[in-house]
Order: sequence, then C-alpha cells, then structure tokens
Amino acid sequence: MLPVVTAQEMQKADKAAIEQLHIGETRLMELAGRECLRIIKESLLHESLANCSFLLLCGKGNNGGDGFVLARHLLNLEASVDLVLLYPESLLQGVNQEGLAILEAYGEHGSELRIFASHDEALPFVAETRYDALIDAITGTGLRLSEPRMKLASPLAEGIELLNTLRDRTGAPLIAIDVPSGLDATTGHSATPSILADMTITMAFLKRGFYLNEGPECCGELHVAEISIPRFLAEPSSCLLIDQEFAAEQFILREPSSAKHTNGKVLIIAGSQTEQSSMVGAAILSARAALKSGAGYVCISLPISLAALIHIAVPEAVVIGRDLAAITKHARWADAILIGCGLGRDETAIELVRELLANSIIASKKLILDADALYALSVIGIADALSQCSDVLLTPHYGEFSRLTGQPIEEIAADPIECARSFATLHQVTVLLKGAPTVIAGVEGPILLNTSGTEALATAGSGDVLSGMIVALAAKGTAPVNAAATAAWFHGRAGDLASDVASLVSSGMVVDAIPEAIGEVFEREE
Repeated sequence: MLPVVTAQEMQKADKAAIEQLHIGETRLMELAGRECLRIIKESLLHESLANCSFLLLCGKGNNGGDGFVLARHLLNLEASVDLVLLYPESLLQGVNQEGLAILEAYGEHGSELRIFASHDEALPFVAETRYDALIDAITGTGLRLSEPRMKLASPLAEGIELLNTLRDRTGAPLIAIDVPSGLDATTGHSATPSILADMTITMAFLKRGFYLNEGPECCGELHVAEISIPRFLAEPSSCLLIDQEFAAEQFILREPSSAKHTNGKVLIIAGSQTEQSSMVGAAILSARAALKSGAGYVCISLPISLAALIHIAVPEAVVIGRDLAAITKHARWADAILIGCGLGRDETAIELVRELLANSIIASKKLILDADALYALSVIGIADALSQCSDVLLTPHYGEFSRLTGQPIEEIAADPIECARSFATLHQVTVLLKGAPTVIAGVEGPILLNTSGTEALATAGSGDVLSGMIVALAAKGTAPVNAAATAAWFHGRAGDLASDVASLVSSGMVVDAIPEAIGEVFEREE
C-alpha cells in the first residue's frame, strides 16, 4: 500500500533525504523535473514534443525550482516555453537562482524560450498564445490555509486565475506540479482561487489533501513522481492507500480439501417486520454478499415469519428466529457475527441489541455492527453497550457517526481521518467510516484509505452488501481491520462492475447487481 502523507510528513522525508542520505537538493530537483517531463510526455500522447508549446508559472520556492528544471528539459526536446515568474527574481534563493540562471543562458543561445518577470508583463503575450499544456509550479506543499476558502493575495491569486482562465478558454490541459496551488496538502481545503488541474504530478508520495474536501476536484488524475526519496523515510506513515495487492493478499482462498465449516461460519442478525413495514431486503443483501465472498456457512436470525422469503432469495442460508437461546447456540458456533442490517429502530430492536451485546458468548466473537445496531448504540451509550465486547467493528456513514459522537456532519466530513482515529482509540474499536474516501481506523497502526468505487454505490442497500462482505472475510480468519479494508476495496470494484451492467438498464439495479459482481471481482483480482 502506498503512503499518504501530510505536508509535515513530506517535509520531514525530504529533509531526511538531504541530511541522512546526502541526496542534494539540486539532485532532488533535477529528478523531479525529469520525472515530470516523462509523465507529461506519456500523458500528452505525442511522439515528439518538438513544436509543442508550454506555459509555466513558477513561484519563489522549490516548487518553482522544479518548474525551472522542467522548462529546461522541455527546451531540450525542442518544445517552446513561456515562463512566468510570479515573484521578483531577487526573492529566489540558492538552487532556484541557479535554475533560472541556466534558463537565461538557454535564452542567449536561441532557444524557444520567453521569460516574463511578472504576471502583468506576461498577460498581453500569453493571452494570444495557444498552448499544448499549462503548468502550475507555484506553491507545492508549502501552502497552509488558516481557514477554508481563504482569499489569496496578489500575485498568487492572479497567477492561479490566469491558468484556470486559459484552461477554460482554450481547453489546454492544466498540470499541477506536486500539489495544485491553492490546495492545502494536508487538509484538502482549497483557497480562493485554487488551481483546477486536469492532472497532478506529485513528488515521492501521495498527499492526504488529495482525498479530502476539495482535493479530488482540484487534483484531477494523480501521478506519483519517483525522485529517489525511499519509502522508509516516510514510515511509519499515518495513512496508507488500500490497493489491489493488499486486498488480494488479505483474501483467504479455500483449501482444496476444505469443507464448508472450515471456510468461515457467519451469523447474521438482521431484518425486521412490523405491521407497517418489512426490511427483509437488508438481510438478503448481506447474506448473499457473505456467501459470494466465500463464507462456507451462513445462518440468518430474523422474524421467523420471513423465513420463506429468505429460503427463496438465499437458499444456501440456514434460518433461525429471534429466540435468544437459539441465537446464543449459533453464536457459539460462529466465527464472526453481523448485527444490524434492517433490524429496525423501535424499542424491541434496541432492547435486542442490548441483550445481544451483553451476552458473553456473543461479546467474545468478532462483531460487525452496522445500520440499526449503530442507532441502538447511540441510544444505549457506546461505553455501556460495548463494555463486555472484545473485538468490535463499527461501519457508520457520516450521519450515523454524527449520531454516535454528537459531532456535526460538516465537522466529520472536513476531517474524517482524525475523527475516525480518535473515536477508534477512545472506544477501543475498529471504525470503517463510509465516505469518499472510506476511512478504516483501528486501535493502533496507520489509517487505511479506500478510493475504489463510484457514485453508483451511493444507494440504499450497498452498505448491507459491504457488511456481508466484511463478516465473511472476518469469519474466514482475516483480522477485522484488514477485513474491513479488503471488503471496502472489493466492494468498490464490484460496484464499478455492477454500475457498468446496471447503467444499461437503470441505476436502480446497481445494488442488486453488486453481490453478483463480487465473485467476478475476486476471480479477476486473485
């Protein structure tokens, strides 16, 4: 899994590369410029950059220095470059002064280079020029925002607005070097204005702000430039990005000689029926997902009047009623237990959750609490409800998490990573906080982030499918935090496939298609 670092962690790794590994600042900048050139060339799909035209806006810090190196290498490939210095040349220091001096020498030898000393000087010329790409090398990770949408001062604001305007007017792709200018690399909050990039080429490691708040909107397509800062300088990283390799490693395959009882025994306590409503669908979705995820044995506890529907929809499942003795018997047998999908929110459902969590047999198992079980926790009180439980995973979305914590949804959405981390530590539980990104926080270790999936998953029932996948993986032996991370990744990939199929008919088929896509995803990614 790739590290996802804060601006402070990135600066620490950069400093360590220079001081501990003796990788000079000039060498790092040279590597950054060369990697940017390689990625840009591949992305533009041009056989040659000769006769291509580029506009680079450079700041006064190291991000601007990366831009100077990139400009030189573009010139070496016979491209034409317009370079705009947003700040006076006198503010450049050390290696940046050297980089600009090299470019000025290039200009003396007839290169296709124009250097403008300010935004105002450049404006009449660049407004009349057609560019193949626009390059933002203004701020990098150095920008810190004291508040969201903070207004930027001149000349930074004018430089950002110029690039955004040219992008909108001409359609030329806008490429940000390291971090889109105006974006806080840690929080993902954007300033006014901020670069709206089509592509971001970031140095060494992904940044946390790319995935939070306005980060996804500002960054566009992400590429990581390898600049010889080794991963061990970023470890231990506070966050890791879940990827295909991790998910495949955590998915426990069946042994050829195995039997159903050795492949994970799952108990799902879900579904409800009243005179006014029925929520048997949640139980069906979670059970089907558990089976598709490889669980060898699935037992569902629900109102026995719904048994016939379950037998039709999920014939592989064993069905029991809501008798506590029967539930306890199967809990003793189960490897992992899921509670909450479609359970209901009336007093009877809340009391059932209280009794289940107070049961020593159930409390000793791997527990996944979702949906209406989370509502019951908010009524009972987390500390009291989980006092006997040893291994609990909660799967709230922002609204459910707000109910559990008392925090406003806006506050949670602004910093889901720290909200999930502090809650998991305080209550000694694992939290899967659904959102974009999905955040998985354990009692210890790094935060895991998942970005797979599309907006197709933002529909009723997809959470029931995810919970069914998690409980199956946990029952098969995967640690709950890894089961949550793996299920989140596969759930997103299954959602992609289901969306492709469902879009041919209607968006309403997505949830029903997800369980059917799970098996296909597992087969593809193994």
